[in-house]
Amino acid sequence: MIKIDFPQPAFKIKNENGKDLLFDSLRKKWVRLTPEEWVRQNFIQYLIQVKKYNPALIGVEKEISLGELKKRFDLLVFNANHHPWMLIECKAMDVELTENVLSQVLRYNISVPVNYIVITNGNYTYVWQKKEKEMIAVDHFPDCL
Repeated sequence: MIKIDFPQPAFKIKNENGKDLLFDSLRKKWVRLTPEEWVRQNFIQYLIQVKKYNPALIGVEKEISLGELKKRFDLLVFNANHHPWMLIECKAMDVELTENVLSQVLRYNISVPVNYIVITNGNYTYVWQKKEKEMIAVDHFPDCL
């Protein structure tokens, strides 16, 4: 497990028709503020502010195909050559990070092969690195390329 120190949030939040919305600076739109979205937005800010990842190289909630199924990943980080480099699956803070969560992101990795797999619920974060044909748990969050 890796300890993530999230930066102080400075989110734009509004209430519209009884629903809380948060402005996603990467998608450039207002999104419903759910517990999972709160984790995703804080993780995005961690990537940008703390780890200094280029915001232009972070994809948020894009659709991928898994055979005939259509799924959406939470975050995909590209390397400097614009190749998929890291898949990040975000869950709400009260969701336990089980093997099912890891299996979910590993299925996404079939369509979008990456060097790093991350699962987080904001409280806990686990990272695996692809080495040859194995995924090895790592004890640090990778620096951007």
